[in-house]
Amino acid sequence: MITELSKQDYHKCKRLLHKKSLKESLAIINGMNPGRIFVDDELTPTTAIVWLGNNDGFIFIGDANNKPFLSELNFFIDDIIIPEAKNVHLDCFEAISDHAAWNQSIEEVLGHRQLESWNQRVYKIDPNLFQGKVAPTLPNDYHVVMLNEHASLEADDYVTATILEFWTSFDHFFANGFGYIVTHHNQTVSICLSTYVADHIHCVSIKTDEAYREKKLAQAVAYHYVQHSLNHNLIPYWDCMEENKPSIAIVEKLGFEQVLQYKGYFFSFS
Repeated sequence: MITELSKQDYHKCKRLLHKKSLKESLAIINGMNPGRIFVDDELTPTTAIVWLGNNDGFIFIGDANNKPFLSELNFFIDDIIIPEAKNVHLDCFEAISDHAAWNQSIEEVLGHRQLESWNQRVYKIDPNLFQGKVAPTLPNDYHVVMLNEHASLEADDYVTATILEFWTSFDHFFANGFGYIVTHHNQTVSICLSTYVADHIHCVSIKTDEAYREKKLAQAVAYHYVQHSLNHNLIPYWDCMEENKPSIAIVEKLGFEQVLQYKGYFFSFS
């Protein structure tokens, strides 16, 4: 029976991970970031689903050939996941493979649901390639600023929504992560920050207000994020869809190198 694991038992799933497991899973298992975990056995899990705290997908970890787990998966999704997902305004289920064996299992078990897929890339910074890079020059009245825990962030909806998408509170974010923003006339128009944190590896999110794109704001804010990371012996970890060419262009310009590719699947609830 697939059941939800208590947070104090998340550590039991750590042995299901491998060297190239997605760091979002590790961050949740370590208790750093919010999320939920469902397992085949509460005492000694062999297969698990990690529901990302920002509702950005379900990562399948552990034994991908666990027949009792797979035989129950569709009932579990229909009876438990879909009703709860709809309560948080999700309209689809995203299944993410932790390793290649999950691709076949997901396709076989969920294939009848008009399943679609996409490819995802993971990049890590190469300090040698970053060395010598300079931040792009921004237009007048644009400024890169490090997020400050003493600032009145609650008044900035753009920053507030981004931080609380991944963290339980501002205090927890500033104790374990960091970020930079670009401001224009005191308005935040671009942000780059730590999302999931696993030990010294910081997953990165970057977004720019649509009205302010094509001004190299994302490249500038990402440059300062990477520079701070390397100065503090942290490793930026960038995860993006393969079709997201602008994001890929930014990371490659900064000296990131692709270290992993994995597959995701989704089906609509409608």
